[in-house]
Amino acid sequence: MTLSMQPAVSGWEPGLSRFNTHCSYCALQCALKMKVDTAQNRVVKVWGRRDFPTNRGLSCVKGQTAHQQIHHSDRLIRPLLRESKEGTFREVDWDEALDFTARRLQETQKAHGADSAAVFGGGALTNETVYLLGKFARVALKTRNIDYNGRYCMSSAAAAQNASFGVDRGLNFPLADIFESRCILLVGANVAECLPPIQVFLKRAQKLGARLIVADPRNSRTSDIADLKLMPKPGTDSALALALLSEVIAEGGVDEKYLNQRVGGFEPVLAFARGFNAAWGEKITGVPDLLIRQAARWLIRFKPSLILTGRGAEQHSKGVETVQSFINLALALGQVGKVGGGFGTLTGQGNGQGGREHGQKADQLPGYRSIENPQDRARVAQAWGIDEKDLPQKGLSAQEILQAADAGTVRAMWVVGSNPAVSAPNGRRMKNALSNLSFLAVSDFFFSETCQTANVVFPATLFAEEDGTMTNIEGRCVLRRSGVKPPGEARSDWKVIVDLAGRLGAGQYFSYPNTEAVFNELASVTAGSRADYSGMNYSKLERNRGLFWPCPDPNHAGTFRLFESSFFHPDGKARMKLVEYRESAEEPDADFPYRLTTGRVLEHYLSGNQTRRIEALRSAVPEPFVEVSEKLSRRLGLKAGHKVKLTTRRGEVRLSWKASAEQEESTLFVPFHWGGEESVNLLTQEALDPVSRMPELKVCAANLTQEEENP
Repeated sequence: MTLSMQPAVSGWEPGLSRFNTHCSYCALQCALKMKVDTAQNRVVKVWGRRDFPTNRGLSCVKGQTAHQQIHHSDRLIRPLLRESKEGTFREVDWDEALDFTARRLQETQKAHGADSAAVFGGGALTNETVYLLGKFARVALKTRNIDYNGRYCMSSAAAAQNASFGVDRGLNFPLADIFESRCILLVGANVAECLPPIQVFLKRAQKLGARLIVADPRNSRTSDIADLKLMPKPGTDSALALALLSEVIAEGGVDEKYLNQRVGGFEPVLAFARGFNAAWGEKITGVPDLLIRQAARWLIRFKPSLILTGRGAEQHSKGVETVQSFINLALALGQVGKVGGGFGTLTGQGNGQGGREHGQKADQLPGYRSIENPQDRARVAQAWGIDEKDLPQKGLSAQEILQAADAGTVRAMWVVGSNPAVSAPNGRRMKNALSNLSFLAVSDFFFSETCQTANVVFPATLFAEEDGTMTNIEGRCVLRRSGVKPPGEARSDWKVIVDLAGRLGAGQYFSYPNTEAVFNELASVTAGSRADYSGMNYSKLERNRGLFWPCPDPNHAGTFRLFESSFFHPDGKARMKLVEYRESAEEPDADFPYRLTTGRVLEHYLSGNQTRRIEALRSAVPEPFVEVSEKLSRRLGLKAGHKVKLTTRRGEVRLSWKASAEQEESTLFVPFHWGGEESVNLLTQEALDPVSRMPELKVCAANLTQEEENP
């Protein structure tokens, strides 16, 4: 893991200015300070801010090089347009690009109905853009079909937390509470490479006496520091949770007083769990029963105990059930709501939290209001100045929007800050879906794989070029300030939304002089909701280094911990939900005997559209690879320096390979940061969780064979 703490720079330097911002990558939103050569409009130095509590001066290798995106020669600087998918792009001015887009959207909807147009958003957009994008889809386009790439990220955890706690905030406590923990169970979360400063928090907690248990089928950089490693087969995490709960019951570790006072529905869950002990868990997960029992005893003995889940546990067709199983375990231990204890999910994308709070999800309106709830609909419609009956109903989820494009029922789409050509499962079908659209517009700052099938490409601004807010992994809303001018004619997404809404005849609903005005409206609309921002404003955010929601009035300091005295259900109690273990949608068989799982590496981020352009990051990990256990590599006779062929029922890719000590033998791991014929998502499958509509990105049946030709 590469982290650095750079000294603060003091003193005034002629021709140079400094500004505070936050990193463009993960959900920690590490606070950065940037030094700018004002004459050249160029960032010349970046370092972590010591005064911000989530990174405390630290920054990972991505944060240290984030400014290199800003001045990269690949930046999109003018709108691009082509009349047909077979034509070539030409640079045009903004008026021509926006006029063309509005006309094509209107023509499509006139011919095929309002819902033939869709909006596909992103988890790295500012809260202001997210809010306007949801409003744009429903007020200007009048379509029910808007969703975002967070459907591939946090949707299962969000659904489970809503069911159990009555609200979804990834972490319901500040990160610093980790220092108070005495046992931490980390499930499917390689924080050393995905959220690097959290690894430092974990090490500090260990020095203070905490035991760290890591459950991961891989031998990762995170598991390297674990006091206890559990290596379940991909897709079996819910069985591990059930076995742990059974052992906690058998060991007398259930906090009955806590359950009676603070939890509903626990009796049938505990009665059911008694039949699934560690021996059963070993048969399903491959984790030795002795280790399962040891983990259960540690969770009981060393308190406060904390359970954290990540995408490895959640990106499944049973992701909601898996998260629910671990919530049941945390509640049985009596830890949720206690300082240093409880349950949390580790949000991945930069604004993964805020991105799902404010209206770009198919089923949600701003402030976590439900689009299917009459009172919520009426409240938002009134705030927007429209009739409630004109507010569209719930639409399709992200993957279902792409499937509808493939089927020809969604015919026009605007993709904002996302790259589904690489990130969506069953990639060949999804590329066909994008090509099948009669019209596609894409907003991005680099020409992505999704742009390749577009009719219009809008050049967007980067994080250091626009003001706006993000809500980080803790539920802390932070203010990012601009410090450099965007290149060429690149324009902020929120401005494009306003300009396009005007051309669609809805300009009266989108009159904002700046992002602060947008935020003020967002805050007002969320008043009284679960994610209440109404007590926040830009100056207050700046003074306080961010604020935790709910923050319901100007004098409120924000809510650091959500569940100390009550949960968000009407009776104030949490809920346990009975969860039966079920297999993954696609289990190994004679033709495909292994389990393929995917994930990230430290140097790259999501689809790689940003990080693959940064030389230091690209040279560190220049290509994808298959990670294979040493035992399996010997059994298959894999040859050093030769490619291997990785095959699933969706197709095949040819990749380099590397051996990993201790890795669960049936597991094959591939990072997902590359596109084209190197994209592992050409192989992954589309089975959806019935509740969250999360695709099963983290496991499918696969085969691996040696390529015989020389490299």
